[in-house]
Amino acid sequence: MKAVHIKMDANVPADGRSRGLLELPIRNAIAVASGKGGVGKTTVAVNIAVVLAQSGARVGLLDADIYGPNVPTMMGVDRLPPVQNEKLIPALAYGVKVMSIGFMVKPDQPLIWRGPMLHSAIRQFLTDVDWGELDYLIVDLPPGTGDAGLSLAQSLPLSGGVIVTLPQQVSLDDARRGLEMFRQLDVPIFGVVENMSYLELPDGTRMDVFGAGGGERLAKEAGVAFIGSIPLDPSVRTGGDEGKPVTISHPDSAVAQALRHVAEDLAAKISVAAVQQNNFIPINFIG
Repeated sequence: MKAVHIKMDANVPADGRSRGLLELPIRNAIAVASGKGGVGKTTVAVNIAVVLAQSGARVGLLDADIYGPNVPTMMGVDRLPPVQNEKLIPALAYGVKVMSIGFMVKPDQPLIWRGPMLHSAIRQFLTDVDWGELDYLIVDLPPGTGDAGLSLAQSLPLSGGVIVTLPQQVSLDDARRGLEMFRQLDVPIFGVVENMSYLELPDGTRMDVFGAGGGERLAKEAGVAFIGSIPLDPSVRTGGDEGKPVTISHPDSAVAQALRHVAEDLAAKISVAAVQQNNFIPINFIG
């Protein structure tokens, strides 16, 4: 029997937006946001990046959560490679290029920065980092609707944004504000992801720990797509703490499959948006 070697590859269209001012060879830039903390936004961003890289795409992951940088921990990296040609070189984990302020400060060091300093840091993560050519740059935004989202939108033309929420009403109220932030910044909205949707019990029944259907209602009310529901699973927390995203540590689990579906759905929407942008075809992501 002969061995078969399979090489995953991807042909990803560019979104047509000019990034010439920053000289960034990035085909698509996607911001992952939430209205409040603790909804699993970084978990979603990390696993989307990993799944896209597994498909053969060239993927970068920018941790723009300056005040609470958790991406290095979740990706299992704690330092950057040496500087080359006066450029920072991203860390590499699971095929994803990773950049975060967490590489540059002590783990317990707080960053007490005003808006202009944050804006400068985000711009430097774009201009002073040798990202190389990327099919996707996934940007993990901090919670809320503050300076980081504005700075990013001003510095980098975004292909679109994704809103992560829990099913509960408090999370939905804040997520709606994050969604409207994208609209006010003229950033297309790819859709809503509902995290921690339910807990599957040993007998096969589901417990709605944080309520049910909130993310889908938010998407419908806002007129945007509902990308998917992600169940609660202790392996997500374990993988995040150990630096092994659940799509790597438990690829066959229900939560990993749900995250893979979200990433694949997002990739499809990005491709459609690229065609829309290049051919000026009006398309709304609803459903």
